[in-house]
Amino acid sequence: MKRRTFVKASLLTGTGAGLIQPLQSPSAPSSTQPNADTDYYELRVYTLKNGRQRKVVENYWQQAAIPALNRLGSRNIGVFSDYLPEGFTKLVVLIPFPSLESYFASADQLAKDSAYQQAASEYLNAEAATPAYERIESSLLKAFSGMPKLEAPEKKPRIFELRRYESPSEAAGKKKIEMFNEAGEIAIFKRVGLTPVFFGETLIGPLRPNLTYMLTFDNMEEHDQNWKAFGSDPEWKKVSARPEYANDRILSNIHRTFLVPAAFSQI
Repeated sequence: MKRRTFVKASLLTGTGAGLIQPLQSPSAPSSTQPNADTDYYELRVYTLKNGRQRKVVENYWQQAAIPALNRLGSRNIGVFSDYLPEGFTKLVVLIPFPSLESYFASADQLAKDSAYQQAASEYLNAEAATPAYERIESSLLKAFSGMPKLEAPEKKPRIFELRRYESPSEAAGKKKIEMFNEAGEIAIFKRVGLTPVFFGETLIGPLRPNLTYMLTFDNMEEHDQNWKAFGSDPEWKKVSARPEYANDRILSNIHRTFLVPAAFSQI
């Protein structure tokens, strides 16, 4: 609860004030008005050390958190583990929120939800000697204007690729987002079969400035084939040849993780 209060206070000061101020200033220019059709995402990465912790965290999401957050209006919550994992290292959770206000309100609402509290008891009340997890790394993201809502794929066996693009400066990060939105990179992705689930700019989280997005494929063969098609696409070559979009100017690191959904994942 204290952490949520701190995060909220941080958003209300400094650069974060720009996120909230339009909600309180009807006279602000229309270009700064919040878009009710824009998703916000919390991306959580749980660090785990054994199978017991993984079971506790997965039970928490399946039996408590997903049902409760669905009741609050968050849909298509994804829970993923590593593809071809080495041990019990990570669990990734993607939580879409229909607004920034719903993100802020969720912790208080969950605290008042008796069904959630009961179902989540093992996770919430884990003792220090037997913690439910080692750590949670959490980021708050805002959906791109070029893809403002999460697009959940058909439910069937599939793999997911989570990609994080880190930039050398805030301006460079905005330029990469422009490349996806205005220059048409998202449209090229979709045309060549790089099926996106979401795109998000990291507002709060580690390794900023960065953006994160998720793609899905039937298998690794389709993954390799569709990325090859993207790299040879004439329109992509035209966009990427523009000097302002050169990788060495706007990107400093690309990190990717391959994931598979839990049986109860809504994505």
